[in-house]
Amino acid sequence: MLTNRQVFYQHLGLPSDVPLALEIVKAEGIYLWDDQGNRYTDLVSGVSVSNLGHGNKAVKQAITEQLDAYMHLMVYGKYIQSPQTRLASKLAERMPEKLDCTYFVNSGSEAIEGALKLAKRYTGRTEIISFKNAYHGGTHGALSVGGNEEMKYAFRPLLPDIRQLNFNETDDIDQITDRTACVLLEPIQAEAGIIIPDRNYLKKLRNRCDETGSLLLFDEIQMGMGRTGKMFCYEHFEVIPDILCLAKAFGGGMPLGAFISSKKIMNTLTHNPALGHITTFGGHPVSCAASLAAINEMEKMNLIEGAQPKGNLFVSLLQDHPCIKKIRCKGLMLGIDLESVEKTTRLVDCFRRNRIIVDRFLFKADAFRIAPPLIINEEQIRETAKAVLSCLDKLS
Repeated sequence: MLTNRQVFYQHLGLPSDVPLALEIVKAEGIYLWDDQGNRYTDLVSGVSVSNLGHGNKAVKQAITEQLDAYMHLMVYGKYIQSPQTRLASKLAERMPEKLDCTYFVNSGSEAIEGALKLAKRYTGRTEIISFKNAYHGGTHGALSVGGNEEMKYAFRPLLPDIRQLNFNETDDIDQITDRTACVLLEPIQAEAGIIIPDRNYLKKLRNRCDETGSLLLFDEIQMGMGRTGKMFCYEHFEVIPDILCLAKAFGGGMPLGAFISSKKIMNTLTHNPALGHITTFGGHPVSCAASLAAINEMEKMNLIEGAQPKGNLFVSLLQDHPCIKKIRCKGLMLGIDLESVEKTTRLVDCFRRNRIIVDRFLFKADAFRIAPPLIINEEQIRETAKAVLSCLDKLS
């Protein structure tokens, strides 16, 4: 009989030929355990998914209760299902009026796909503007608006009429015209290394979109749901998008995504043609129940307000090490630059040997991220920072 490891390599389609390949058998809080009993500290949160940590009791209870009631009933949008309506109501309470209508999907990539279709359908235009070094997912449409040619060239031709701008370059904003259906961006670029917009940059984009009649789309798939110290990242910048995309932590550990807009804009998917966007499993009742429980838990535990102080503590403990060139921090998401790609590779290898799980950025090879679950406490931060510094010392 094949072992799990043998099946993993022989019968699973893998995204890379160098997977980490830990065999995890248990997860709780900020820790993971492998099949040999080794404990790992999770500083990635499944790439900004496990904001509540692993095994939150309230989320598990919500899942169990929904399992007992029902699971999948019908393709999305046909039946009234209370997990969907309760979650949509919760979101509407937290958001401004122009973001009062939620279309539930399965993932971040599908949220982007639906948002792009919605923008083209509503405006009647075809040009889409996105940004260099952006990451929006791996499906054809999402890949088309991604900002890295290395990930795209093997799959061309992709969507036509895509224009890419430089993030934070105000001189590029004039390229948004009355041909532009939408401008899609991450309000904080994640895979570029946690790139925070300059003062008033997003307001200038908002104003230009208003001038040209283009829709402004925010991808908060990685940086939303409390990660930055606000429930939604756009709250930091006093700019409201026309369409907001969520996923990852949105599901509370279950697969769930959404694109959110006004009822007026969203209704254009209902006719000419009908079924303008459709999904079988979107808004799965178990995922929606988990999402609502996760949001309630974040509020109850004051995890959102605590994200920035915890991020600041990480910065204060790490910033003086001579191997660190720069730290960019927003909430509990840190982008840490080293002196070279080679040193970053060595450091990540050291982390792995010392059972610290971190991750590199797709588009910034000389940096790594620290993005632990929001439940991490001060003692755990100090313990983790000590281990990180020990590995940094070995680079000298």
